Amino acid sequence: MTESGSGLFPQTGLEAQRHAPATLRNRDAIAAVLQDILPEQGTILEIASGTGEHAVYFGQKFPGITIQPSDPDPANCRSIRAWTKREAMTNILPPLPLDALSENWDVSAPAAILCINMIHISPWEATIGLFEKAKQLLQPGAPLFLYGPYFRADVPPAQGNLDFERSLKSRNLQWGIRDVADMDALATKTEFSQHDLIEMPANNISLIYRKL
Repeated sequence: MTESGSGLFPQTGLEAQRHAPATLRNRDAIAAVLQDILPEQGTILEIASGTGEHAVYFGQKFPGITIQPSDPDPANCRSIRAWTKREAMTNILPPLPLDALSENWDVSAPAAILCINMIHISPWEATIGLFEKAKQLLQPGAPLFLYGPYFRADVPPAQGNLDFERSLKSRNLQWGIRDVADMDALATKTEFSQHDLIEMPANNISLIYRKL
C-alpha cells in the first residue's frame, strides 16, 4: 500500500503539533539511505517538511548536521516549531515558508536538499521549481534526495500505486504519481544526473540526483 503524505492528525501535548502516520513507517528506511549520502556536517535543506517529524528524527539520527526545514503551510511551520521545542532539538533551524513555485528562495547554499512525499501531491510545475532552485543552490556533486511513489516503464505498476493515482487525480487533476523517465529528463535539463534509484517499502522509491 502506497503511503500518503496528507494524513495529518492532532497530536496530544503542544497544541500546534501535527502527526503524519506515514512518518513512523518510513523514517528508518529513509534514514538508512541518507546515512550513505549526507555529509557528516553542513546544513541540509528539507523542502515540504510537513509536520516536522522527519526533520526532528533525522536531526536526532545525524547530530553533526544542521537541518533547515521549510513548508509553505503556516500550520505546518507551527508544527515544526512545536516538535523542535518538544524534542529540545538544537540542530534544527526555524522553518522557512518556502514554496517550490516561488521564484526566489531566501536561503543559503545547503550541502544537500531533501524532499519527501511532495512530488505526487503538487503540480508538475512545483517539481520543475524544485529542480531549478536546487540547480542554483547546490554545489557540484551535492545530492538532491527525493522519496515517494513513481512509475517506471520497465516495471509493472503495483496495484496500490494505481489505486493511489486514481485517488490523487480525484482530489486534484494536477497531482499524480510521476514517471522516473520524466524526472530524469528534468534532471538533465537542470544539470543533474541520477545517482541511484533505491526500492523502498510500501511501493515507494528513493531517487538520488547529484548536481553536475
